[in-house]
Amino acid sequence: MTVKNTATKYGGEACMNMGNAIEAKHKTSVVICALNEAENLPQVLSRMPANLHEVLLVDGRSSDNTIMTAKKIYPGIKVINQEGNGKGDALRTGFKYAAGDIVVTIDADCSMDPNDIIHFIDAVCEGNDFVKGSRFLKKNNSEDMTLLRHIGNKLFAWVTCILYGFRTTDVTYGYNAFLSNKYPTSELQVDDFGIETEMYIRAIKSRLIIKEISIHEFNRHSGNGKLRTFRDGWRILRTIIALRFKK
Repeated sequence: MTVKNTATKYGGEACMNMGNAIEAKHKTSVVICALNEAENLPQVLSRMPANLHEVLLVDGRSSDNTIMTAKKIYPGIKVINQEGNGKGDALRTGFKYAAGDIVVTIDADCSMDPNDIIHFIDAVCEGNDFVKGSRFLKKNNSEDMTLLRHIGNKLFAWVTCILYGFRTTDVTYGYNAFLSNKYPTSELQVDDFGIETEMYIRAIKSRLIIKEISIHEFNRHSGNGKLRTFRDGWRILRTIIALRFKK
């Protein structure tokens, strides 16, 4: 198992950046899960790099104009209606329909910069199977991190290191990319916000080549976040521990 826990210098040989466009030997699918994000999606979708293979929006039965807004801003978007509940279920649904060789996950709340998708693709093209966005490779590279959440994330990284013998800086962040023919999406089971942690742990257990890259987290643009610190923090910790004893 190989891990490279340093901030990446972008520009692998297999992929080349051209401003905000992508030239790659791989086709890239971007999966966005949304629930009532009509006010945020214009900023997210309008900043997508050019030459993506597809952008998939998994809608969790929004009651606002999320779907209409998405189609207006990004006419080629593929909308998938989520039948189950929870972010984990939404991501698994998106993975089921994603046709790209590379799959990138990004949130719909403007906390993640779509321009960084290029950096994830570059890192995959450098020979990595799973690329993890990290807010802690640099000193707390987040505008949306309370002290309590900061401590919690440090604890999760420490527990992961102890249980799996794997040094990491950010177990919970949802900005990720992976090679679809290498990553075991069929094994994912978590329905809630622990899904990002499960994704990372299963990449570790599958002995994939993993690389963390430094990503800046912005404040949510509009609306209220759905993550609850204590409830979801406990679920994440439980996921880390439980997966240690599963095949």
